[in-house]
Formats: sequence, C-alpha cells, structure tokens
Amino acid sequence: MSDSYLTVIATDPYWQPRRDAADRAAAVLSGMLPDDDARRGLQAMWHDDVEVVVCGASLEKISCPHGAAHVSSHWWAQAVSARCDEGFSTLLVVVPCCEVQTSLNELVYDWPMGFARFRIEVLYPNRAWLTGEELARVADALGHPVRQILIHT
Repeated sequence: MSDSYLTVIATDPYWQPRRDAADRAAAVLSGMLPDDDARRGLQAMWHDDVEVVVCGASLEKISCPHGAAHVSSHWWAQAVSARCDEGFSTLLVVVPCCEVQTSLNELVYDWPMGFARFRIEVLYPNRAWLTGEELARVADALGHPVRQILIHT
C-alpha cells in the first residue's frame, strides 16, 4: 500500500517558525481537512538541517527556472548529493543548460518538491491540493510564505 502526504513548507528552506506560529498554522490547516482521520495524521516537524522534500513517484520532470530547459534527474541527484555531503549549507548550483547559478529550491519541479528545515505534514489527507486562498491562510498563520507538496510513496 502506498502512502500519501500533504506537506506545507516555507518558501525559504532555512527558515523555521516559533512554536506558537507553527501551532496556529497547524490549526488552520487542520480546519481544511475533511475528517478526523486526516486530522490525526497532521504534525509539525522541525529539522536541524535542510531536508529534501520529494514528491515520490509523481515527479515527471525538472526544469531550469531561467529558460525552462529540462534538467536531467541524474544531474539533479548528483547536485543534491553534493549539497547533502556539505550539510546543505548552500543550495546554489550552476544549471548545465545555461550555466546560470540558481538554487535547487528554485528549480521547476513538475510535481512540486522543495527543501525545508520545517514542515507541516498530513498523512492520508483525504483531499487534493490546497487552493491559493487556503495556502495564503496557512502562510498568514505561520508568518511566512509557503508552498505545498503532495507526496505519493
């Protein structure tokens, strides 16, 4: 059986909220879930280091944010591995298509992914993507812009 997660992360991979802000945002997100089963799967998580938040099997392609050229998954995996070996002290890379420096977090992931030291995650959310308005409400409660990732493993 596969697992499904609705994950909300800060747009800044290094940012972490205070506990009260995380609790507010988790409460707002909880109110957007359709049932108690989904609410039981909700948790806020802090990490000492930046972590890769992957979408799982849904990833179709990765593109350069500067020219939309396809970036190979092999190149991406090597870049992530190199940054991981450095403790993700930086996410900066030079993309092979146009040799422009960008962040791994700013690559265009077709099925969204990202990097984070904080996340709010819902196991088996029993719903699809948050709307733009819902994301804005979570961001307001958290005090920082957010993005979402649906994870299927």
